[in-house]
Amino acid sequence: MRRRLIQSTLAVVLVVIAVFGVSLVIVETRTISESARERVESEAVRLASIVDSRLIVEDQVTAAVLSDQVTEDRYAVVRIPGKPPIEVGTKPDGDVISASAPGEEGETVTVQEPRSSVTREVGRTLLIIGLVALLAVIAAVLLAIRQASRLASPLTDLAETAERLGSGDPRPRHRRYGVPELDRVADVLDRSAERIARMLTAERRLAADASHQLRTPLTALSMRLEEITLTDDPDTVKEEATIALAQVERLTDVVERLLTNSRDPRTGSAVTFDLDEVIKQQLAEWRPAYRSAGRAIVTSGKRHLRAVGTPGAVAQVLAALIENSLMHGGGTVALRTRVTGNQVVVEVTDEGPGVPADLGARIFERAISGRNSTGIGLAVARDLAEADGGRLEMLQAAPAVFGLFLSRTPPEKSRDEETRQTIR
Repeated sequence: MRRRLIQSTLAVVLVVIAVFGVSLVIVETRTISESARERVESEAVRLASIVDSRLIVEDQVTAAVLSDQVTEDRYAVVRIPGKPPIEVGTKPDGDVISASAPGEEGETVTVQEPRSSVTREVGRTLLIIGLVALLAVIAAVLLAIRQASRLASPLTDLAETAERLGSGDPRPRHRRYGVPELDRVADVLDRSAERIARMLTAERRLAADASHQLRTPLTALSMRLEEITLTDDPDTVKEEATIALAQVERLTDVVERLLTNSRDPRTGSAVTFDLDEVIKQQLAEWRPAYRSAGRAIVTSGKRHLRAVGTPGAVAQVLAALIENSLMHGGGTVALRTRVTGNQVVVEVTDEGPGVPADLGARIFERAISGRNSTGIGLAVARDLAEADGGRLEMLQAAPAVFGLFLSRTPPEKSRDEETRQTIR
């Protein structure tokens, strides 16, 4: 492209020089020739007037007298009736420019100038025009090289940016070139890079969230299946299989919820559900893990509460808190339910050392962890809680107390009570 731009610019300049240069040469040659003829004619008239003035005073007209009046490179002939011609200067050879002027006393003055002088002057003019044209060509080449670099370098840069996007490096460069068309392409590439970066971040986040959220349910499911293989009691097998099926359903809900949040974190599927059922399911799922660790998990507080949210998401939030207490806490883990205003609160606490002081409110940020864990669980839990209009907070640091706040559904009234209120 660089070479084509230089060649096209040079071609345009050469065409312009050829058109205007030839026209200028023709005009200048004609002008120089006419100017030389006018000079010769003027010279002849001037000599004729000098000869007239001398003839009037009956002064002698000789070549010596007129030699100082004739230019060095010119030749003049004065013809006076009845006298021999008077020649001044050297008669030129070859083609000449000649002009004659009659005098008032009957004399005739002829002045000649060699055409070679005109040719030399035309040659000097052509040399000047040629030098100017050469300078114009050099300037055009330099400008073409500069313009080609200005256009080709950004295109090369944009091609490298596109190559980087294709190779998986979505960092935008935010570089502009002062050319509207190229800047528009750069804007499109930067926006594409930002979109690709967001997509890659979302994919990596989904993979990390899925790995974290599915790890514990899969471990619990494996434990249930191991218990099934180690027992011959049909009732125990049936009970464990039922719990395993419930865990499989929860795994399916976890996957669907993660996919939904990856597409649009604001999308919720909140419904009215029985909070006791979710807590009971979590206790049944986590008790084997706590028994293996020599610890206990209990529940207390107000019963028969109905809340607004997504049961699967609430289960995931509680699972993240219970797992966090299992990994980082100590002693007995307690799930306590209470009511505050129009909200239901599920508190999860343990008897461990609590959250380190240097973490503070950053405990819900991604990649923030106090004991070399992934730092994803609490961040995902907060996102899930907020997706359905709830919230997850750390109520106390030592010992750690986390509270899940959900909208409360008031208990349903009986038909008799509603009837009595209507009659009143």
